[in-house]
Amino acid sequence: MTVIAVLGAGKIGEALLSGLLHGGHQPGDLLFTERYPARVEELTARYGIRGVEVEEAAKQADVLVVAVKPQDIDPVLEELAPLLGPSSLVVSLCAGLPTSLYERRLAEGVPVVRVMPNTPMLVNEAMSAISAGRWASAGHLDVVRDLLSHVGKVVEVPEGQQDAVTALSGSGPAYFFFLVEAMIDAGILLGLPRALAGQLIIQSAVGAAKMLAESEEHPVLLREAVTSPAGTTINAIRELEKHGVRAALLDAIEAAKDRSEALGKAHEG
Repeated sequence: MTVIAVLGAGKIGEALLSGLLHGGHQPGDLLFTERYPARVEELTARYGIRGVEVEEAAKQADVLVVAVKPQDIDPVLEELAPLLGPSSLVVSLCAGLPTSLYERRLAEGVPVVRVMPNTPMLVNEAMSAISAGRWASAGHLDVVRDLLSHVGKVVEVPEGQQDAVTALSGSGPAYFFFLVEAMIDAGILLGLPRALAGQLIIQSAVGAAKMLAESEEHPVLLREAVTSPAGTTINAIRELEKHGVRAALLDAIEAAKDRSEALGKAHEG
């Protein structure tokens, strides 16, 4: 049985551990690292999984999932460098960090797969994009695809597209939350209680997402189906276009891509 260690058990790391357990992995085949002792105790009590040091994780695990913040990667790689060889598989969940960074810092031949997940992993509805590094094979990608399928959907992309993926789906849930927040405020402005406005908008978002996922219709056609001549929706759409909402979204997602690229360049050299 493959032993999997999650290095950094924050929200995403914990969600992955939970998904693996629900997918049939045994607690004894999972490990995690976490810097705060209270957090280690909390997760061990909740899931029955052992919290270990990075060195022990590297020695025992076949697959090491790196889920630390990008700014914390250097000390982790420093610890891992003398411990890993080509028989290990490193899976990076760190936004913006290219596989070449790991390949420079780790021993030659260590396979690395880069992943951009998103926070719906917490409810097993993640969208994860995976890319193979220099020494990662199709078999390694299959391992990662199977691992992530327990917490959502998985697509494979060329690594050159990962910064765009980060901007679009990695940060994407935040854009939807922002829009829902604004729509709830609009409901309050129109005289609705906050709780009711939230209920109306959240269920509308759930239903709209389900229609997008299941209808196979283009979003334009779905929107047009709601937009009657001289009706309420077309008046709202006119105001959105007048205020440049479409252009603002394009600029925002481009800015997120630029930041993802900057995170990778900060570790060059």
